[in-house]
Amino acid sequence: MKKILTIIILLSTIIISAQENPNRKSVEKQMFKINLLITPGLEYEVGIAKNSTIDLRLGTGFAYRNTFGNKKYGIFLTSELAYRYYYNFEKRKRKGKNTSKNSANYIAVTSAFTLGDPLIGEIETNVDYAGLVGPVWGFQRTYGAGFNLGLELGIGYRFDNLDSDLSPIINFRLGWAFGK
Repeated sequence: MKKILTIIILLSTIIISAQENPNRKSVEKQMFKINLLITPGLEYEVGIAKNSTIDLRLGTGFAYRNTFGNKKYGIFLTSELAYRYYYNFEKRKRKGKNTSKNSANYIAVTSAFTLGDPLIGEIETNVDYAGLVGPVWGFQRTYGAGFNLGLELGIGYRFDNLDSDLSPIINFRLGWAFGK
């Protein structure tokens, strides 16, 4: 519980202290995304400040383990929450690149949570829940007809009811974005 409270306080501090330049492009007020490939899910991104959003996702996540040559995978139901700060709208605009539907690079604090065993796969867990929290760098691009591509890379603190460690964060999404 202390870990979750620490995360909430950290996210609140980042949101409150974010400095915004009034001449920059604003993020979209809201976007709904459907991710179909790789890790299917539903995503909702809402603008909270000029260059900041909160991103909520319900979907699936992929896990892979290779322990002493014993390779196993699992597809889990997950929920994710992220605070994103988009930093390169102006640079993309100067180069004549698309900035619509939050097509820009960002830094974020992200968290993902899952319960129990995978829906599909061979990984067996002895835990009631698992979580991953950490900073990431990412980008999102939205092309014609709303085709949406996103990638996040970082390192996070992984924990469950038995232990914890550092773990890479890799999120890749393909789907469609709707709304403004």
